[in-house]
Amino acid sequence: MTDETAAADAASTPTEADILLIQSILPHRYPFLLVDRVIDIDGIKTARGIKNVSMNEPHFQGHFPGNPIMPGVTIVEAMAQTAAVMVGTTMGLTDGNLSIYFMGIDACKFRRKVVPGDQLLMDVTTTRGRPGGKVWKFSAKATVDGEMAAEAEFTAMMELPAA
Repeated sequence: MTDETAAADAASTPTEADILLIQSILPHRYPFLLVDRVIDIDGIKTARGIKNVSMNEPHFQGHFPGNPIMPGVTIVEAMAQTAAVMVGTTMGLTDGNLSIYFMGIDACKFRRKVVPGDQLLMDVTTTRGRPGGKVWKFSAKATVDGEMAAEAEFTAMMELPAA
């Protein structure tokens, strides 16, 4: 690949993903699509996802009645979905055939409740992975109003569609 071709590819790669692009990459749908927008996509290096937390989400019926708190596992899943959108956007995987599976979750900590009305910002960084690779590792932090809500490292296997 020439420098000119690489520059043209970089220029044509989206630096953000709206909900339509997200749905063209991820197989998830309501009620398990947990990222509304991904911004500041820097290739396969970093991205920031946005999750607008709404009382209309089904987990709030039982977690917890009268004291709705977003379950920690859904926060981790939202961070992972942000990572998948970053990789899928950068690699042009918009055919809806990308399958992603957790392989491990490490150093996971929860620091603050996430409640309806919050906007969860998820900053994801790739720590291991390459285009065409199956196993990827990420570091992620989720914040609300600048306050740490959760952080985790996770490993995922991506089954890429056959060429």
